[in-house]
Amino acid sequence: MNKIKAYGTESHKDDLKEMTIERRDVLENDVKIDILYCGVCHSDIHAAKNDWGNSKYPLVPGHEIVGKVVEVGSAVKDYKEGDIVGVGCMVDSCQECQPCENDLEQFCEKGMVGTYNGKNKHTGKQTFGGYSTTVTVREEFVLKVPTNLDTKAVAPLLCAGITTYSPLNHWNVKKGDKVGVVGLGGLGHMGIKFAHAMGAETIMITTSPDKAKDAKRLGADDVIISKNEDEMKKHKNSFDFILNTVPVKHDINPYLNLLKIDATMCMVGAIEPLEPMNGGNLIMGRKRVAGSLIGGIKETQEMLDFCGEHNITSDIEMIDMQDINTAFERVTDSDVKYRFVIDMDSLK
Repeated sequence: MNKIKAYGTESHKDDLKEMTIERRDVLENDVKIDILYCGVCHSDIHAAKNDWGNSKYPLVPGHEIVGKVVEVGSAVKDYKEGDIVGVGCMVDSCQECQPCENDLEQFCEKGMVGTYNGKNKHTGKQTFGGYSTTVTVREEFVLKVPTNLDTKAVAPLLCAGITTYSPLNHWNVKKGDKVGVVGLGGLGHMGIKFAHAMGAETIMITTSPDKAKDAKRLGADDVIISKNEDEMKKHKNSFDFILNTVPVKHDINPYLNLLKIDATMCMVGAIEPLEPMNGGNLIMGRKRVAGSLIGGIKETQEMLDFCGEHNITSDIEMIDMQDINTAFERVTDSDVKYRFVIDMDSLK
């Protein structure tokens, strides 16, 4: 074991502060990464504040990691010192169950191991995330970063990127489809970029008229103000797919009216009870409401390769590690366009 610097919290009531954590020594299948950048996800805040009731302390957040390989185990085949790589929301799984065998490690029947707040299978202790100087991860959960992309702006792709790419990919969004993206934040801005790059007619659906200009800059062909009943009626029964990124409890019934027969709305934001849904909005059109959770390692690599091909990264604001508590407040207040990324040199 080796001791390193990190930023974390001792309880749900405390701010994040500098602390010392332990990382395991490099095993034969491990890749040790010097962390260059780490994105700030809203999930980091939920975990730090124990909003989901399962946080273990001390807790070091961060699951949007980009860094440089500094050491590899003797059995590692695909990575070498100096490679620029990424680590996302998970660092291990059983690798034996049906989901794992089908490249769906996020749904591992024995439980995927989260990059933080999970149980390290090698040490028996909890996992610590990317708000730290280094991380050691088994090779199967390390990702190759396309060399043409702006490295710091790649970090949020490891969560916000795959969270939105995966459902668009799974439901086969393609040229000629009409796709709606509900909510323009860290997830929504990536949803617009991906749907546009996939060739779909991409429509931003928002409650805020002042977001229209930015939505079009990101790739939206048009914007619907969901509070405008006339606009909503105009687009009734016309969408092939809707990606709903709203992170809090809300009424989904108005959006169901926008779907074509047999079309799907996928939820990726609200991990909590929603307002009551009228079953008639599903029955009258054989419509579907579905959900999606990040993606497996294979699909995440495909997403990164897609980003390399289409030159897609996140819109980011850089911060120092010491500014993380202010950043948490600003994320909670939706005061960022569209993801914070920590320059980890500030911790080193």
